[in-house]
Amino acid sequence: MLVTGVSGFIGGHIAAGLLQRGYAVRGSVRSSGRVGEVRAAVAAAGADDALLEIRELDLRSDAGWAAAAADCRFVLHVASPFVTAKPKSPDDLIRPAVDGTARALGAALEAGVERVVVTSSLAAVQHAPVRKGHVLTASDWTDPDRRGLGAYARSKVLAERTAWDVVDQRHSRDRLAAVLPGAVIGPLLTRDPGTSVGAIQQVMSGALPMVPDLRMPWVHVQDIVDAHIAAMTSKSAAGTRSIIATDPTSLIDVAAVLRERLPEASTKIPGRSLSTWLTWVASAFEPQLRDNRWLIGADQHFDHGTAEKLIGRPLRSVADTIEETGRSLVEHGLV
Repeated sequence: MLVTGVSGFIGGHIAAGLLQRGYAVRGSVRSSGRVGEVRAAVAAAGADDALLEIRELDLRSDAGWAAAAADCRFVLHVASPFVTAKPKSPDDLIRPAVDGTARALGAALEAGVERVVVTSSLAAVQHAPVRKGHVLTASDWTDPDRRGLGAYARSKVLAERTAWDVVDQRHSRDRLAAVLPGAVIGPLLTRDPGTSVGAIQQVMSGALPMVPDLRMPWVHVQDIVDAHIAAMTSKSAAGTRSIIATDPTSLIDVAAVLRERLPEASTKIPGRSLSTWLTWVASAFEPQLRDNRWLIGADQHFDHGTAEKLIGRPLRSVADTIEETGRSLVEHGLV
């Protein structure tokens, strides 16, 4: 099978999970210079890389996609655009996301794969025009033209829309499934914490003067791995979207969990917290808070039943997941 983006946090865990289950994995990376890093990450997860083959693929180029998908039974499209800093233009995120998804789907369908699983994002439903108190489900869609919508969220909803358009044009909707993760955290395979684990790293490292009331839908990476594999193999997942996320938990509560369960690693956690309204005030002066204003005091609810039915168990405890993430950051010397 082909798994795109195996050098990423989610992609690396998915590749390792598949190898542990005996699947032969053809993984893609943006640069062949990362091959050693990927193999080391898979080994760190306890998987044998003997059945791992790595190809170089670029979301922005047609080169290599057909050959990478050839002879594959499944394709898991996990890769996302790589931007090292705030993009100069929204298209720096949007175009690679959309075009890369079209390339992955096109190559997969041409190769005759049984199922394609696309890693979308909770952002593809989180900004849907719904009333307060509404429980967000897979039937909800973020409006990509919504005023003030960030480039990341727009890239995710447009990329997933593209995936469904491609299969619908070929009358092959039952060959696609989409997984919509929340803020994915858990044990690191490399020293790169990524975005979501990076938020917990900031709390633990003392990078924040006070803990803000940013509320995020945390989810364990192993829940995401299991969801992808179930979406790939389950007949009932054909043509479906699955939200894999918990209701939002504030960074203030994250800090409390870390203090209780990892007191020896919590000495740098700020002793003061920002209430919701103070976090709003601070966001006028702090760029990072301003860019994440929609998370301040967020009160959203998601349909967890579909996720639990897909993976056959409840989602992992948020507190346990936070603790495991904190321990991993300590073990990697990142706090």
